[in-house]
Amino acid sequence: MTDPHDPSTGSGPDSLTDDAAAAGVSRRGLLGFVGAGAAGLALGAGAGLAGGVAVARAADTGAGASAYDFYGTHQAGVTTPVQDHLHFAAFDMMAGATRADLVSLLEEWSYAAARMTRGLDVSATGAVGGSPMAPPDDTGEAQGLPASNLTITFGFGPTLFEADGVDRFGIASRRPPELHELPAFLGDDLDPLTSDGDLCIQACADDPQVAVHAVRNLSRIAFGRARLRWSQLGFGRTSKTTAAQATPRNLFGYKDGTANILADDREALQDHVWVAAGDQPAWMTGGSYLVARKIAQLIESWDRVRLAEQDRIIGRSKGEGAPLSGGNEFTAPDFEKADAAGAPAIDMAAHVRLAHPAHNSGARMLRRGYNFVDGNNDLGRLDAGLFFLSYQRSPEQFITVQRALASDALNEYIRPVGSALFAVPPGAAPGSYVGAGLFA
Repeated sequence: MTDPHDPSTGSGPDSLTDDAAAAGVSRRGLLGFVGAGAAGLALGAGAGLAGGVAVARAADTGAGASAYDFYGTHQAGVTTPVQDHLHFAAFDMMAGATRADLVSLLEEWSYAAARMTRGLDVSATGAVGGSPMAPPDDTGEAQGLPASNLTITFGFGPTLFEADGVDRFGIASRRPPELHELPAFLGDDLDPLTSDGDLCIQACADDPQVAVHAVRNLSRIAFGRARLRWSQLGFGRTSKTTAAQATPRNLFGYKDGTANILADDREALQDHVWVAAGDQPAWMTGGSYLVARKIAQLIESWDRVRLAEQDRIIGRSKGEGAPLSGGNEFTAPDFEKADAAGAPAIDMAAHVRLAHPAHNSGARMLRRGYNFVDGNNDLGRLDAGLFFLSYQRSPEQFITVQRALASDALNEYIRPVGSALFAVPPGAAPGSYVGAGLFA
């Protein structure tokens, strides 16, 4: 079977059925095609959904109407072209929740996600099709909006497998050996209320309301079984996953993600992103590990630094994005080159030097970060920064690079305030759910 998210098969967006698209069917108009009621929020309903609506690998003609299939060998939202907006949320299972509660939650989340990524309500009755005497299944703020390239990606935190020495769900023995709370790093000022979590949802879309709608409705489905621990909105992607995407800029004004792993680099994905068949545990094959880090940027301090010093700290020019050793944005940095005074052209403490694979035993990651601005703090300064997201075959790749950044000159202007690690299982097959292999 062809994997719709495998870069070797292309990465074009899906569309709704040709007949429905030609008829101009809206978000709710396709509900009748699916034939699955609100009571079918589980395994069988997922199969009905997959069989009832064929998803083609082609863009819809309407602006923002393209969609990605939820099902596949890998979860969407990793190599998918990075969308413009993010709503990320971490959850904790409720005290007293059972293994059956966890499984049913993942089943229902997968069913709802498969619908929402097609531009549908979370159920056939949706926002307005149910009884007027009962709360609607869907909150309704996405009515009339297209799918907007929505992807929904699920992850499992270390505490899902064991918390305070307790195996709550009978899965401690199946915990990935590398799935542990990240170690403390120099400069960390972490808030435990915005770190970690049993489960996570990464919702990315080209319309912020579509992403928020996804997390809002998945949170409602979790009621009584899991509670929201923390969440983060992001805008303005700070990476790219296809060559067709322009390199974006972070809030310091520098191009970010120039050397990111791209979706068509099959070899790099196999080596650095996807868990391989020989890795342990077997149920993670085709999955990845997600690091989420909320990094506050000291905007006002940075804005007072002269341009030449900003370039020195980053190791690239602010305009072109070229390494200070010369060339253009995509020229490989020359860490041996000296400037006119005989000093390294790229400073020994420059971010580019310390983060480069050449100085980290070849460690690479696929990044999908976003800018954030959460208003201002009690000092009247911008509460802003980078919500860093990276996918890697092993958490050790991130740990290696982060430890190398201990002497980064950029550390004077940033402060990590949130941190989490999640195991991202492989994608679900039609008729199943994300994480099913864990419970097999």
